[in-house]
Amino acid sequence: MMRLPFAGPLTPVEPGPRTIPEPPRRGEPGGEPCRICDQDDGIWSDANWVLHEPVGGSLPGTLWLASRVHVDSFADLPEELAADFGRVTARVERAILALPDVGRVHLYRWGDGAAHFHVWFMPRPLGMLEATRYALPVWEDALPAATEAQLQAAREVVMSALA
Repeated sequence: MMRLPFAGPLTPVEPGPRTIPEPPRRGEPGGEPCRICDQDDGIWSDANWVLHEPVGGSLPGTLWLASRVHVDSFADLPEELAADFGRVTARVERAILALPDVGRVHLYRWGDGAAHFHVWFMPRPLGMLEATRYALPVWEDALPAATEAQLQAAREVVMSALA
């Protein structure tokens, strides 16, 4: 069922040469400053977490959650934050599932852009089975942008569910 938003056939290519050492990411020594450390309170926050909307996008309800403390990954989260992550993730998922026409909520963490812990929540549209598994972020880039009204309506549902 899953498929990518491209006409085929696609031809696999060999990866390029590896870059070692890897260049520093934002928030790492030698890299640009961490912009997440200067975050506001987003659309929801508590003592440990801040929930943000991306700028624009094609899937209303897409959000990203960042820790208030500057740590890089799950392995670096203090134990109490690692435990709290499950509680907050469940709340955010339930809030996104309150939106109409959401089949599943996908949770992604890449970690290649910034060295500050953050994860992405992406709602897969109900019935859009070609966007299952790892295809949803690719489809998100290929779908038409959502209108500001659509993004605002999703924001209001999510914020109400998190209140």
